[in-house]
Amino acid sequence: MTTLPTNLQDLLANFLTFLPRLVVSLMIFVAGLYLAGVISKLLRRMMEKREADLEITLLLTQLTRWTVITLGVMIALEQIGFDLTAFLAGLGILGFTVGFALQDVSKNFIAGLLLLLEQPFDLGDVIEVGGFIGTVAQVDVRATELYTFDGQNVIIPNGEIFTSAIKNYSRYPKRRVELSVGVDYDSDLEKVRQTTLQVIEGIPGVLDDPAPKVVFKNFGESSIDFTLYYWIDLEQTGYLDALDATVVNLKSAFESTGINIPYPVQTVHVLQSS
Repeated sequence: MTTLPTNLQDLLANFLTFLPRLVVSLMIFVAGLYLAGVISKLLRRMMEKREADLEITLLLTQLTRWTVITLGVMIALEQIGFDLTAFLAGLGILGFTVGFALQDVSKNFIAGLLLLLEQPFDLGDVIEVGGFIGTVAQVDVRATELYTFDGQNVIIPNGEIFTSAIKNYSRYPKRRVELSVGVDYDSDLEKVRQTTLQVIEGIPGVLDDPAPKVVFKNFGESSIDFTLYYWIDLEQTGYLDALDATVVNLKSAFESTGINIPYPVQTVHVLQSS
């Protein structure tokens, strides 16, 4: 009968000794993942029953989930004799390298936590950031997900959002609309003003305070230009709906009252040589 070399026997014996600890370690790791999911779901349901803020609920559930997973990994590593103290010491030596490599990840993570705490916007808000306008669909610790009005799904890193200017169109229920128009030089400007204001009065959602205003502001190449300013209640009408109704009704009113919106005209003088 052939016998194994001593070194292979030792290796096999060590493996058989290590195998139960490895199995226990894997079981603890899997159990940690399962437990993290269960606890985060229970916490979310509890927060929803108490009608807590969605962003705070999201923050607490994610922190809880990753805390449980981290503890599970640490306990699992201890079962196989992994020296966490030496590992952490090694991380201190390699901290600069790891930190440099993961600086974007850590920046987005911290920015995500700050966004969830400060709440410059809520889920469902319409915001403009980084050149994109859309509805906030999801906020996690790495990125924020938007659905734009043209059907795009945009994921923006939290670090970029946190350091950028954010326009939140849903936080304030009122919004000012600006519309620039040009009328013929022969127009009665006071008639133009009154006709424009009468049109605005018939548009749903237009607010009386602040009052709509017509400001003549420029002598153009072929027209006298003015800007119409008015405020709308976003709970009664949408921005695009109000703007569309203004253009359509204003054109109709100008045509019926004889106010002309001129086309750009160029006069060309042709010189004939004798």
